[in-house]
Amino acid sequence: MAAESCNLAAMTRFALVFAGIVLALFAAQLTAPAQAWVVGPWTDAVAHVATWVARAFDPAVTVAGATLYSQSNGFAVTILAGCNGLEAMIVLLAAILAYPAPWKHRLAGLAGGVLAVQLLNIVRIVSLFYIGQWSVAVFEWAHLYAWQALIMLDALIVWLLWLRLLPRIPPALATA
Repeated sequence: MAAESCNLAAMTRFALVFAGIVLALFAAQLTAPAQAWVVGPWTDAVAHVATWVARAFDPAVTVAGATLYSQSNGFAVTILAGCNGLEAMIVLLAAILAYPAPWKHRLAGLAGGVLAVQLLNIVRIVSLFYIGQWSVAVFEWAHLYAWQALIMLDALIVWLLWLRLLPRIPPALATA
């Protein structure tokens, strides 16, 4: 009975800390300073990396700020807040920070997790850029439904993998 009470307390603590971090970071990213110093520059950097990747397939892709543009056919996509991967990173960051693990493991999880989320986000942006050139209707569906779910699923999978990689606490120590 004491172990169940301890597990419930740990789960409650995790949920409250997770929710607090998510709310604080989502609110912080909406402030003017965060938009100017973090969100805007991050979004522009994501656009530049996505353009660099897209140029591997089409050298006529250019970038201006957060907009990828095809010089071949005039199609363009602009990466807006919500499409830059920051939201998925906030959820992942909150989950890793809320979980009771040693700080070296948390920092490793954050580094690997940010990389994983952003790599998938670059794939997302480049794929949407080419899907949009093929079919605007499919672009809208892929952008609003498929990729929105997949990018958050990526954050969840990365967190679950991180949990699996954490060192196990021997049962005798866990109940002490």
